[in-house]
Amino acid sequence: MAKHLKLNFKIILHFFGLLVLFNGGFVLLASLVSWLYNDGVTFRLFLSGIITLIIGAIAMIITRDHKKEIKKREGYIVVSFGWVVMALFGTLPYLLTGTIPSFTNAFFETMSGFTTTGATILNDIEVVPKGVLFWRSLTHWIGGMGIIVLAVAILPLLGIGGMQLFAAEAPGPSADKLHPRITDTAKRLWLIYFGYTAAETILLQVAGMSFFDAINHSMCTLSTGGFSTKNASVAYWNDTPLIQYIIIFFMFLAGTNFVLSYYAVKGKVSKILGDDELKLYFKFIVIFTAVAALIIYFQADLSQSSIDHPMVLGPAESAFRHALFQVVSVITTTGFVTADFTLWTPFLTLLFFGLMFLGGSAGSTSGGIKVMRHLITIKNGFLEFKRALHPNAVLPVRYNKRSVPADIVYNILGFFILYMLSFIVGALGFSMMNLGFSESVGLAASSLGNVGPALGEFGPVNNYGALPSIGKWWSSFLMLIGRLELFTVLVLLTPFFWRNR
Repeated sequence: MAKHLKLNFKIILHFFGLLVLFNGGFVLLASLVSWLYNDGVTFRLFLSGIITLIIGAIAMIITRDHKKEIKKREGYIVVSFGWVVMALFGTLPYLLTGTIPSFTNAFFETMSGFTTTGATILNDIEVVPKGVLFWRSLTHWIGGMGIIVLAVAILPLLGIGGMQLFAAEAPGPSADKLHPRITDTAKRLWLIYFGYTAAETILLQVAGMSFFDAINHSMCTLSTGGFSTKNASVAYWNDTPLIQYIIIFFMFLAGTNFVLSYYAVKGKVSKILGDDELKLYFKFIVIFTAVAALIIYFQADLSQSSIDHPMVLGPAESAFRHALFQVVSVITTTGFVTADFTLWTPFLTLLFFGLMFLGGSAGSTSGGIKVMRHLITIKNGFLEFKRALHPNAVLPVRYNKRSVPADIVYNILGFFILYMLSFIVGALGFSMMNLGFSESVGLAASSLGNVGPALGEFGPVNNYGALPSIGKWWSSFLMLIGRLELFTVLVLLTPFFWRNR
């Protein structure tokens, strides 16, 4: 007979306290920005940070005598509910400043930030105090780095969603990694992440952005988030192509495996050039950009789909730039926009909808299914044809010149099935709220893939403000399970998780 599960609640609460302390520190940083820009909400942001710090400190103090060992089940709970705890306390800056007085809207905005989705309910972003805008971008930046550390250090240990394969390529607690200890691995990844953010900030400022806009867009680019300080998003700078090309470059980097960036720093170019996932990721971008650019150039009316769109360098360059920007933005699930791609042609609308399911590389800040899983699935599919002709042959799937164990292939195939089922259930949920077909499937794909822009009423140049309250909670749930690789959260909903056998 099954026994109820005994959990080490003290260590779980201790981790939550640590996360809340971390949150509070960043809110205080936002209050400093508020003070520097004299935006009128400094005290309320400071109060938000102090309240968060006090609660985090209390949680850590009362659990200081916790047992150090953390088991797999506690790991799942910490990872899943940790994001929820962060989002709950992350609403305080919005609520106390009155920027977003509704708790539902504040939670949606915060969950969208931490999961790096980039969907917003704000109608006029440019009137929001600068300290609050900075906090909004910080939620992306914190969430993006959190995902990197999870992907390369935590999820492989929990055996989640086929990430064991990535564990063979990424840093973690075994041989031939960046460093044998997770904490040191995390430090190296933080340095790369911070370095990229600083580099983009400097380049954007040189290209013509203000420092405030540059640092905010850099944080949102490297996290593949998509929050902007402008109502028109990156279309605000349609007359400055250099700014958009800089953002494209860093979106591309953010969508690659961050371990490859470490190899680049160490001069291990052969490891980068030989990476199967990077090659397919690059091919996807080249092919889809070429297709989109040709259709935009010959068929689409950019003046109708773009916000304040002057032909700066001519129609050919403009078509290429908008195609490249939107392809990279959607594949990496960043969600920045330079134009309303749903107004180009029906074919391109469907193409970009399909790209929402692609995702960047494993070990990146991107959402979605991930290129690695697509690659393994495609290779396994082709091998099935050979197995049909040669049933006795041993034909393993190979990734980066290594044979992929069968259990990992099955895990990845299972992830695909679960992802598509989650999308269907997600779309059905939205349709029950009397939303149209385009809106329902667009919201489900965008929320689950952490993309941001959806379709129809919630398309690239609109926001999620019109979504019913229950729809915002449903979308928040889809953002969370999509961000945490499905299995991490959904396993908590199974009865056997909570029982010892």
